[in-house]
Amino acid sequence: MRITPVGIAVPPTPLGRLVDAVEQANRVTHNTGIAIAGAAAVAAAVSSGLAGAALGDSLRFAVAAARLGAGRGYYVAGADVAARIEWALDLVAGRAPADALEIVYRLVGAGVATQESVPAALAMAAVFPDDAWACCRHAASLGGDCDTIAAMAGAVVGAHVGVAAVPGPVRARLTAANPELELDRLAGELLSLRHQ
Repeated sequence: MRITPVGIAVPPTPLGRLVDAVEQANRVTHNTGIAIAGAAAVAAAVSSGLAGAALGDSLRFAVAAARLGAGRGYYVAGADVAARIEWALDLVAGRAPADALEIVYRLVGAGVATQESVPAALAMAAVFPDDAWACCRHAASLGGDCDTIAAMAGAVVGAHVGVAAVPGPVRARLTAANPELELDRLAGELLSLRHQ
């Protein structure tokens, strides 16, 4: 959930450099191949979207990043994140949103495990590719670790459609409730890192 700034600050190519940055960010608290794979997928999808890629291309890029990230950090037993992302995307392809949400919750899972939350988030992004706010709202309604899933899914779609896709009153409430975050300034600083 906290990897989006890396996706904003680091360009998508070369992919190895992006995954290096993800690994560095994860090292202290999430230094396993599974955690790095999931974080790399989200960062890659965000970075790719900011670079102008179509969402479908960014989701494929996320799978490649997950594959690369899986070889980093310490080994822990668990399902392959890249394979589960591909599976989740296949499950929701062409489905109506209500059906897709049911599939994500019942089959992909909405738990705290990276192998559930990241595939669920990317599947939600695929269901709502043009509407970051609808994506966030529906992902937040899943249950389980829905705040994390909504944050990741919203970041991915938002990177493709831009901040204007979130209704003005929602952005205003967020800013008013969190003035110390200075989100516009922070986003600008992260983007300036990307162009260095």
